Amino acid sequence: MKRLSGWDAVLLYSETDNVHMHTLKVAVIELDAERRGFTIEQFRKVLHGRLYKLEPFRFRLVDIPYKFHHPMWQENADVDLDYHVRPWRLPEPGGRRELDEAIGEIASTPLDRSRPLWEMYFIEGLANHRIAVVGKIHHALADGIASANLMAQGMDLQRGRQVERHDFPTEPAPTKGQLMRSAFRDHLRQLGRVPTTVRYTAAGLSRVRRSGRRLSPELTRPFSPPPTFMNHVLTPQRRFATATLSLADIKETSKKLGATLNDVVLAISTGALRNLLLHYDGSADRPLLASVPMGFDFSAERIWGNKFSGVLVGLPVDVEDPLQRVAEVHEAATEAKATNQLIGPELVNRWAAYFPPAGMEALFRRLASSEGQNKTLNLNISNVPGPREPGRVGGALVTEIYSVGPLTAGSGLNITVWSYVDQLNISVLADAATLKDPHEVTDAMVAEFIEIRRAAGLSEQLTAVPEAMAPVSAPTP
Repeated sequence: MKRLSGWDAVLLYSETDNVHMHTLKVAVIELDAERRGFTIEQFRKVLHGRLYKLEPFRFRLVDIPYKFHHPMWQENADVDLDYHVRPWRLPEPGGRRELDEAIGEIASTPLDRSRPLWEMYFIEGLANHRIAVVGKIHHALADGIASANLMAQGMDLQRGRQVERHDFPTEPAPTKGQLMRSAFRDHLRQLGRVPTTVRYTAAGLSRVRRSGRRLSPELTRPFSPPPTFMNHVLTPQRRFATATLSLADIKETSKKLGATLNDVVLAISTGALRNLLLHYDGSADRPLLASVPMGFDFSAERIWGNKFSGVLVGLPVDVEDPLQRVAEVHEAATEAKATNQLIGPELVNRWAAYFPPAGMEALFRRLASSEGQNKTLNLNISNVPGPREPGRVGGALVTEIYSVGPLTAGSGLNITVWSYVDQLNISVLADAATLKDPHEVTDAMVAEFIEIRRAAGLSEQLTAVPEAMAPVSAPTP
């Protein structure tokens, strides 16, 4: 049995009927001539042989009686792959838009908490002899870094045959008495850690006082995100969109502008959001506030849990010039990172261990149904480094990987970028009330990237990514 950390538990408590807290991981797989008969039954067999090293897929959530403590993971729970691995067929020949629409439907329903908190969808019908595997994983189980490591465990990233094992133990669920005794012991341990947590907090405050650096204003003034078309009470329905850029083009642009890859991603997002704000709200006169996760545990062996801080970064959508936007994004991100390090990247994570379960659930239910303006942020933007080597599943080549995090209360848009080999893959998740077609966001991001390159004196002709699916076409009227 493993206790959920406070931060893991918060990601669980924040789930409501209209705020689903699962993440999505999408692998597009090319079936060569030898593997075009690859079936869902064969995929289940491959996955079963690797469950022994995909430990989180065998975790089952166990609530503590009377909500006396954060829930626990029952390790080595029984896994029914007929339930967890599900078939889906697109109308042939399916392309990017058809796949994205299917993933939006998959994202629209919550996971069953009585089972291990994941599902996979084996999607057939894609053009060019391809299939897609869509993983739906609860955020309480893994953050972006842990998910990337988990995905690497499931794919063949090294030469040679994968070791398979089909025998691993299952364990019975704990009794009520065992859960209560464990909760009592863990509460005592937490009380013993209070002095360390207080010292960690005090050290951060001391660093802030001693620092001559100007702190990120988003963390030193009352939160004041402007009202926008994307901020409202969410619907349960989700819509999904993707696009692919060449990682070489991104690197070339970042080098030319003296910015990081993350700066370029944030600048592309900022310019796209500016255009969408002008279209839907008629103005873009105040910076947006984006929550950008910044990890503090990049261990290659970590495959579960959440080790990140959600850092607020101001997005200068009010700036017209694209190069000035890049410069201001760079400054805002640098200040936010510095502030996060000064205060202590684990500060919220450590104090979250003491949050009361019942009180947190009630708070998030109220936030999810509140008609008032979100007082914390406008949207979430993530940039996660994925595998640098091509992966394989059952010997078949993984041509693309996409990922997206959940929507949070009052914020109807999430932009997540994953790099994979030579690709920068953009994923956008929205609810049904924010956008009719989330490809408006991906199209705007590609257009903004071209605009930044034009302003920087670089070629406006983007490098083709032949391994990736073709860009979306306009929807049929």
